Amino acid sequence: MKLHNNSIAQLAQALLHPASIALYGASDDVSKMGGRPVQFLKRSGFAGRIYPINPKRAEIQGLQSWPSLQSLPEVPDQVFVLTPTETVIPAVRECAALGVKVVTILASGFSESGTEGVQREEELRQIALETGIRILGPSSLGVVNPRTGLVLTANAAFAEPDIPPGKVFVASHSGSMIGALVSRGKARCVGFAGLVSVGSEVDLNIGEICAATLDDPAIEGYLLFLESMRHGPELRAFARAAHRAGKPVIAYKLGRSAAAAEMATTHTGAIAGEDDIADAFFKDLGIARVGVLDALLETFPLAKRIPLESAPKRVGVVTTTGGGAAMAVDELGIRGVVVEPPSAETLKRLEQAGLPCTPGRVLDMTLAGTKYETMKGTLDILLTAPEFDLVLAVVGSSARFQPQLAVKPIVECAGQPKPLAAMLVPDAPEALAALTAAGVPCFRSPEACGDAIAAVLARRQPGQEPMLPVPGPTLTLSEADAYGILDAVGVPHAPAVLRRFGSEAAPLPFAYPVVAKVCSADIPHKTEVGGVLLNIGSDEELAAAMATLRRNLDDKAPKAKCDEVLVQPMQKGLGEVLVGYRVDADAGPIIMLAAGGIWAEVAKDRSIRLAPVAVETAREMILEVNALKPLTGLRGKARGDLEALAHTVSAVSQLALRPELRVAEAEVNPLLILPEGQGVTAVDALVFQHV
Repeated sequence: MKLHNNSIAQLAQALLHPASIALYGASDDVSKMGGRPVQFLKRSGFAGRIYPINPKRAEIQGLQSWPSLQSLPEVPDQVFVLTPTETVIPAVRECAALGVKVVTILASGFSESGTEGVQREEELRQIALETGIRILGPSSLGVVNPRTGLVLTANAAFAEPDIPPGKVFVASHSGSMIGALVSRGKARCVGFAGLVSVGSEVDLNIGEICAATLDDPAIEGYLLFLESMRHGPELRAFARAAHRAGKPVIAYKLGRSAAAAEMATTHTGAIAGEDDIADAFFKDLGIARVGVLDALLETFPLAKRIPLESAPKRVGVVTTTGGGAAMAVDELGIRGVVVEPPSAETLKRLEQAGLPCTPGRVLDMTLAGTKYETMKGTLDILLTAPEFDLVLAVVGSSARFQPQLAVKPIVECAGQPKPLAAMLVPDAPEALAALTAAGVPCFRSPEACGDAIAAVLARRQPGQEPMLPVPGPTLTLSEADAYGILDAVGVPHAPAVLRRFGSEAAPLPFAYPVVAKVCSADIPHKTEVGGVLLNIGSDEELAAAMATLRRNLDDKAPKAKCDEVLVQPMQKGLGEVLVGYRVDADAGPIIMLAAGGIWAEVAKDRSIRLAPVAVETAREMILEVNALKPLTGLRGKARGDLEALAHTVSAVSQLALRPELRVAEAEVNPLLILPEGQGVTAVDALVFQHV
């Protein structure tokens, strides 16, 4: 559901700043799910009006209890339905009839529980569509806004007193996770500007909720805990808007270990696993995706410190403990972040200042670095050294009981133009609190440190917004018709002529040897039916090949409609690749460049981006495919035309801007890479087009 500006404001108000709340099915027993929200709201000092609804009690936890929603003196902004599954739909209908803006559903037992649950969920969706009421959940543990005392949740973790307010907003599929983040955040002196458990997203989804809060000046960034990407378009729109607003987004998504999904009949679907597409989705929309839970809390200050437009690539490390720094360097290295050593000029400056200047990848000051003057002087030099875009200070044992020695200088350097981060090797709560208060990105473990820095550096600026065709059923094009699609976007392909079975032979417009392939929309994978014959050297051999193809069809694909054979000249390149395009149901259009040949699906040597991509981005993709490295002239080998390949990858990705072509999926496989200056040539293509 698309929101107008007034609807956005109403949603944000009712969800996070309600003036009145009804607790449908509230309990007097604080140990029960239905009793917790009343207890939490009273204790947190919520200034709005609280209406417990329970026809069996006159009073609940010291508050007047009301027999029904209709008996209330006003229509509440938000209703939290705490009753069992079978009562939910009547309660939501009642809320909609009264004009309630938002209803939150605690109960489970919907689409995750089978056919009956799916029907219940669809009924909820129809109520929202027909009445305009917004539904949070089912399986939502509620909404929390520490700034206003709104602790509208059944999550037991919110028995935690004095929840600190902060600058980041949390949206989570998992209800228990918002409680976990609050307790972990409190231990780290990290507060929140709001937390929402979205549950099953029958109506309101993470992207929509976060987008509704973007105008809130108290919210400076977002943390997302995702179990899936069920509402990709809304998440995409939010990420783009957050980028424009300068509010970083950090995401933790489950599913990294899931097996690659067979999402289509092309190799593209088999090679590009579901999580790999999600990874490209996050990076290309400027979202920092972390894989360590602590990093979800610790990445925001770093992402805030480093605007996406100036994301650094060169990291320098200074340390008082060689072992601690080695752990950080290892964690960065396995994530593809290389630590830069100080330059000769920087070492000279350090020497002139009487500071430790031992050459090496890490500037290890040893115990000398635990002196305030030594750390401060070293940081002042490193933070002005041109070879570093980001400086990481790793502090050892002194951080725990003597933070004034090596931690205080880090705090004092927080305002310098170049980003500075810190990792503390010991458990040092006082030092962490001081660094957090100063806005210095700080980490408690090498894993979180490496994960956060790598995630921030991996972000890319959002590209051009795609223009998609109207979705619907798809049909497979024949190879000949697929070449017509390639022609429309300027992708070069081998010349081809069509020959009908049983027709008289005509001279070919190109020389032998040639390849003959059955050409039919009914046969997307020709080799599986013996539909490809190579190295045909004469008119006689071509006639015999066509007879063989006919027999193969009659034997292996008797029901396929196939009247033609496509004939092309045999060609050979220095290498071959697969270029695939598809419109993913959640992520939208993607473009993939992969190693070609029979091992493509096994090796999964590929690069994925959201489509469309510019030629510059296509060049980056080429560098990420290991099989293409020999074609750069490595060890004297012939150079392939990788520039032509970059232009072709970009051209295929432009299908995302051509809705009139109605392409749902397209694959060029193989695309031959010719010697440098001679271009590339597609020698097979498969296209699925919306009807």
